[in-house]
Amino acid sequence: MPEGDVVFLTGVTMSRALAGTRLTRSDFRHPALATTDLTGREVLGVRTVGKHLFTRFSGELSLHSHLKMDGSWRVFAPGARWTLPGHHARVVLANREAEVVGFRVHDLALLPTGEESRFVGHLGPDLLDPQWSDEHAREAASALAAVPSRELGLALLDQRVMAGIGNLYKVEICFLLGVTPWSPVTAIDPAEAVALARKLLLANARRHEQSTTGQLTRGRRNWVYERTRAGCFRCGGPVRVVSQGEGTHARPTWYCPACQRGPAPQR
Repeated sequence: MPEGDVVFLTGVTMSRALAGTRLTRSDFRHPALATTDLTGREVLGVRTVGKHLFTRFSGELSLHSHLKMDGSWRVFAPGARWTLPGHHARVVLANREAEVVGFRVHDLALLPTGEESRFVGHLGPDLLDPQWSDEHAREAASALAAVPSRELGLALLDQRVMAGIGNLYKVEICFLLGVTPWSPVTAIDPAEAVALARKLLLANARRHEQSTTGQLTRGRRNWVYERTRAGCFRCGGPVRVVSQGEGTHARPTWYCPACQRGPAPQR
């Protein structure tokens, strides 16, 4: 699933292509919106909250979308060949200079702009909120510490704690804090975890490469995430991967037994 920084960059890219222009065409290939036509409406901008996007139009109207596991919004020149098959397209928003296509975007809904909280009101502070403040940081730290015995990895993924963290950042935050993802929240300083999470997402919010090491060379971007074969980027030792979570919420979780203290399940 795309993480908050990917969604943020998607919003920036869409806004550059659409904001301040009027749509010359809209094409919804989604059952609930099949008869919708936004042609002629001005695009005011794109707001992101965690992993949610709101494309805002004149007339106090917003289009909500969530990328889920494999959704994406892509920008093309008018008439250019799309990079994904047309049958994956769920919506097309076009002006005189660009076509913005939502591929495999199954969660789509039109709603009054003033009611966007219906989709994001339950979320914790957005780590990439332009208005982020010390109060947001305190709120997120308090929510993270609310269940002291909870596994840290699961708490970090809970969007009600803070919005924007996905599996990659969950794994890397735990590594940088020096504890396994199965450690209880009490093993870390919640304020430190929140600050680290925001720092990592901010570092990657305006580039396509996601790096937690500070290096952008392929194979050197992460400490332990997806490094089962390469080994820990810090110590070079073996990296293990074990599932964390139950059912559809289970995620492969990497960690370094040498660099991270705390419990971990047997394979």
